[in-house]
Amino acid sequence: ERPLSARPQPKMAGAGRVWRVGALLLPPAWRLRAPGRAFGAAAGRGGSSGGGRLVLGAAFALGGTAGLCLAARQRLREHSAAELPAGSLQLTLYQYKTCPFCSKVRAFLDYHGLPYEIVEVNPIMRKEIKFSSYRKVPILLANAGSPLQLNDSSVIISAIKTYLVSRRNSLEEIVSFYPPVKTVTEKGKEVVEYENKYWLMLDEKETKRVYPVKEVRVEEMKWRKWADDWLVHLISPNVYRTPKEALASFDYIVREGKFGTLEGLFAKYVGAVAMFFVSKRLKKRHQLRDDVREDLYEAVNEWVKAVGKNRLFMGGNQPNLADLAVYGVLRVMEGLEAFDDMMAHTNIQPWYQRMEEVIEKTGV
Repeated sequence: ERPLSARPQPKMAGAGRVWRVGALLLPPAWRLRAPGRAFGAAAGRGGSSGGGRLVLGAAFALGGTAGLCLAARQRLREHSAAELPAGSLQLTLYQYKTCPFCSKVRAFLDYHGLPYEIVEVNPIMRKEIKFSSYRKVPILLANAGSPLQLNDSSVIISAIKTYLVSRRNSLEEIVSFYPPVKTVTEKGKEVVEYENKYWLMLDEKETKRVYPVKEVRVEEMKWRKWADDWLVHLISPNVYRTPKEALASFDYIVREGKFGTLEGLFAKYVGAVAMFFVSKRLKKRHQLRDDVREDLYEAVNEWVKAVGKNRLFMGGNQPNLADLAVYGVLRVMEGLEAFDDMMAHTNIQPWYQRMEEVIEKTGV
């Protein structure tokens, strides 16, 4: 199998309110919080009018998986770029904070010590990305001499990683290797996919440096795809598994978000009920078990087994792109009962703790 190539995509740029960020270093939730507490990370700033919009916003915030839109205080801090000279690559990430796809991108950028700015997108109106015909997040605006818009979390990661490893090609040329392709689903819905999105576009010498043997690259691509196609779809059904869990999540939204008294009460109770039923539809759509925790436990134990006992990470002594993808997806549950249960009933804690430590170390 070989990657495809295509013409360069058109350049796009946009502006919005931004916050400078570096590594977003969250305290280990399973050590600091009792089970059942709500998220300690957040998405979507500001309120909106109308109860239906509140619920809809919550449904959008996990990047198309009907997830949680939380408004909370962010811990933001700057750090210097570890791999590039200052100012050589300017990055702005448009995101929902609790979107697992956005979290993947942040994990990648933080691990590589790349400074970037965040624009938190309102999941209801999405005015912050009105400049873009692509209406999903994450979107990364990258300027390495000329402005480019990168869409899709896996494309963003593959393109930027290629740029870091190989300085032979411009970022614009690298992005052209990931062309968008329109396809139609079984239900007749038109969607956009991206060719080659799990490939790094490297020459033979560079490939051997990153992947000493072919099997290393095959393994990394397999598990990156697994994180997108399976793991991410386990988040919302587990977050909203019971009315209690759904209510705990929306209780945190009300306490930490900017809501009026009546608006807050509506969001807490109506939103929690709505998302509880949404989670049941997702459970049916993805053919999950009656107790969706079992699917989550099985998935993370499958990942731990793939990493094995003789490696710190799937990438060996340091995380590879699969490690960063899985970590990014799982950490959006931090502070929730689902996260605490996962830590208590699976073998993932040692690996997860190592990921936290290495990102903190390399991101500073």
